[in-house]
Amino acid sequence: MKRLLLTGGAGFIGSHTVSYFLEHTDWENVEMDRLSYAGNLNFLTDDFHYQQHSDRVRFIYHDFRSPISETTRNLIRNVNYIIHMGAESHVDRSITDPYPFAYSNVIGTLNMLEYAKEEEPEKFIYISTDEVYGPSIDGHLHVEGEPHRPSNPYSASKSGAEAFCYAYWNTHNVPVIITNTMNNYGERQNNEKFVMKTIKRLLDGDEMIAHCKMIDDKVVDVSSRCWLHAKNHADGIMFLLEHGIVGERYNLVGEWAAVDTVIKMIASYLGVEPKIVYEDFHTFRPGHDMHYGLDGTKMKEMGWIPPLSFAESLKRVVDWTRNNQKWL
Repeated sequence: MKRLLLTGGAGFIGSHTVSYFLEHTDWENVEMDRLSYAGNLNFLTDDFHYQQHSDRVRFIYHDFRSPISETTRNLIRNVNYIIHMGAESHVDRSITDPYPFAYSNVIGTLNMLEYAKEEEPEKFIYISTDEVYGPSIDGHLHVEGEPHRPSNPYSASKSGAEAFCYAYWNTHNVPVIITNTMNNYGERQNNEKFVMKTIKRLLDGDEMIAHCKMIDDKVVDVSSRCWLHAKNHADGIMFLLEHGIVGERYNLVGEWAAVDTVIKMIASYLGVEPKIVYEDFHTFRPGHDMHYGLDGTKMKEMGWIPPLSFAESLKRVVDWTRNNQKWL
């Protein structure tokens, strides 16, 4: 039986990844988390597949900003795969206080690479973001390996971590694969994130802000992102564990949609009329980019297509959240 080590397993995306691997494999899962504001064991314990297969999950408390000690190493034991997903990931927080992002995302990744260098797993997958490439301009979708132009401290820290990953593959033969993904969403997400915040505000009858570009008080462009359900993300990781080539990087891509389109889709699923307020994006949120986008051709040509469409998965999230409003 294979064993998987996942950092950030008590986070939103991590918990969906745990759930996916419990559902689709018979592997043992070692989850490592420091349970910060973003980590919550309820993400795991509230999941159906965790409830059915919790005997295959081992939770280890560790702050990977510190090197992995011999005691922690003995608790983890031998693993076939490492998925390093744990990270500080909130852009607004990084603008207010960038230091935790450097410590967690750069130093933390370095500590995990040092551990992998000694333990020699079959694959080490580093989960990064589309934001390392900077904004998508004039509809351009970033392909793997383009120059990094991070626009804020969060994306800068992820870019630095990617550089260490590549260096450890090149220098120490750590079997690194780097993935870049975009806005993940799904059930049980933190209510500060866009989809969950939109659901709550629409249910409460509140206004929802859509960032845009304005000229003479007229909206000329609306912010857009690629959107990927966290279970689709996990499916892409599984695909790369089976088919990914060490030393390569891959875009895990969902569907591109403007933020006001997403608000209107959620409103239609809830059966309410949205109240959308348009705000100039850069004066309102300095350090943010209007558009992010990734090109998914490489993974598609390898045979990977996200199992759930954006519209289908978003409706599932809205329906589930309306029936589980404790997560709001």
